[in-house]
Amino acid sequence: MKFQLNAQTRALQGSGASRRLRRANKVPGIIYGGSAEPQLIELDHNELLLALRKEAFHSTVISVKLGGTEQSVLLRDSQMHPYKPLVLHVDFLRVDTTHAIHQKVPLHFMNQEAAPGVKVGGGTVSHAMNEVDVTCLPQDLPAFIEVDLKDLEAGQTLHVSQLTYPKGVKPVMHGGEDPLVVTITLKKAGAEAADEAAEGGEAAPAGTPPAA
Repeated sequence: MKFQLNAQTRALQGSGASRRLRRANKVPGIIYGGSAEPQLIELDHNELLLALRKEAFHSTVISVKLGGTEQSVLLRDSQMHPYKPLVLHVDFLRVDTTHAIHQKVPLHFMNQEAAPGVKVGGGTVSHAMNEVDVTCLPQDLPAFIEVDLKDLEAGQTLHVSQLTYPKGVKPVMHGGEDPLVVTITLKKAGAEAADEAAEGGEAAPAGTPPAA
């Protein structure tokens, strides 16, 4: 999915100038990074809010049209009103298409209910992480990484190194670590026995006197 935003330069800074922009349905922002100077910008609020509601916008290279040129950027931060659907400020980082970037990408878990460890073994899927840090060229950055559980048995795990990554995309792991992504946990024996007793009507309510 490709995202393109239209922006205009802004000269004024400060809380007063930002309030005036918001009253005009605009959002103050900044583009920084690379060899160029930081640029103060303003964007259409509704266009930006709609984009922010899409998961892929947070982990995809965005094209910003500004002053007749286009810049490739990544979303670095967005400030929202505590309880209103109102964007207060947004930060973008310039990216160079010839240099690799680091970016956190969301994980999409597939076939959870069909996993043998769940469907047959009665286990529960436990997520240890919901996003993974990857490195790649900006144009190769995926919107998400799929984690397919179709072959995962009860008690088995998947780690970062075991995921399938698109061409040109590699996970970032520090100090030789290989973080846990997901596991299928089994019920404890005591919990299973209690469940079976309840299903069979064997457990008597607490405090019930013995039959005469």
